Amino acid sequence: MRILIYSYNYHPEPIGIAPLMTELAEGLVQRGHEVRVVTGMPNYPQRRIYDEYQGKWYVTEEKNGVTIQRSFVWVKPKPGLLDRILLDGSFVLTSFLQAMRGWRPDVILLTVPPLPVSVPAALLGWIRRCPVVLNLQDILPDAAVHVGLLKSKTMIRVFSALEKFAYRTATKISVITEGFVDNLTAKGVDPDKMVCIPNWVDVNFIRPLPKENNAFRVAHKLENKFVVLYSGNIALTQGLETVVEAATRLRHIPEIAVVIVGEEKALQGLRNYCQSRGADNVLLLPFAPREKLPEMLAASDIGLIVQKSNVISFNMPSKTQVLLASGRPIIASVPDTGTAARAVQQSGGGVVVEPESPEALAAAILELHANPAKAQLLGQKGRQFAVERYAFDQALNQYEALFKTVAANASNKRPVLPELVTEKSLVDL
Repeated sequence: MRILIYSYNYHPEPIGIAPLMTELAEGLVQRGHEVRVVTGMPNYPQRRIYDEYQGKWYVTEEKNGVTIQRSFVWVKPKPGLLDRILLDGSFVLTSFLQAMRGWRPDVILLTVPPLPVSVPAALLGWIRRCPVVLNLQDILPDAAVHVGLLKSKTMIRVFSALEKFAYRTATKISVITEGFVDNLTAKGVDPDKMVCIPNWVDVNFIRPLPKENNAFRVAHKLENKFVVLYSGNIALTQGLETVVEAATRLRHIPEIAVVIVGEEKALQGLRNYCQSRGADNVLLLPFAPREKLPEMLAASDIGLIVQKSNVISFNMPSKTQVLLASGRPIIASVPDTGTAARAVQQSGGGVVVEPESPEALAAAILELHANPAKAQLLGQKGRQFAVERYAFDQALNQYEALFKTVAANASNKRPVLPELVTEKSLVDL
């Protein structure tokens, strides 16, 4: 098959959806499919276009058999609402020109967010007469409204219209948790239109490794420490101050070291916070190349998942599968009704504590520090669950089958393209 992946994020961006889409594209190529990816100039998580792509409108390159078509995006390090609109708008316009270049796909896989990209993807599907599979990684505007990122009633109505447009124009919708199905069904989406394919982890790449002679531990003088690791996005939904506050409650045990790995600019704010709180047992480190991720995870005794209490229930951090596969026990400081909590509890690979509670987080760390046998058992159960439920080959099989099904069922007639401007919510603006 010829498969077009329409994804704002892709390699070499190290976290989030980029590694997932890179693994999917390259996995499909290894199975004999032709794959091209339409994406933006890499800029995440720094929110700055990488140096080698600066000053370019379009770049087409190839990596591991995948044709990657990049286009310019407007991006600012600390985006306001207007900057975010310009970011999404720039990608909508520039990416469509790239998407039109090259062969006609048999199927388009569109990752969302950002929501506005559903417009050029639907137009491309109509022009090329091919089905569009919408891969839903988050539900907007619900998630943005819930955490206070989106407050303007006008913008909420616009994004609600875009959301309806995306669901209606998609041939199929792949969601990453069952919680998404419930949400979309309540909004009138036909359950038969949806298929649940959880995000995956490459269990051969992310695997349990010994802590002894670990290069990450040696490099950062952690050889004799009990390492509590958080690695990932540092933004509004995480609230890493909880981790710092928990660390201050553990200073009486010099053996315990808390390590936070993230984007350098985001770390600066945490660095100031650590200094103000006297958290000298917290080590802040910038992201390392992705190939060093297994080594970094193996350096830890505990892996952390952290969310604020107001994070919407169906949100599922991609680090969940990664931590499970690493064979290290997890402490999830997350809402107990959410998808992340459910995954950790079902796996048996960790414990869930009250979010935004430094006391609860510190107590859980102390318990595992005092009970190495329990920590080891949790890690083993998590690894087993990851292999059984989240292995990449399983997800690849599901996506391959889905693509074949929608391509085979595609009508020879050009589909009717819904007009976004006919949405009542937009007419009312």
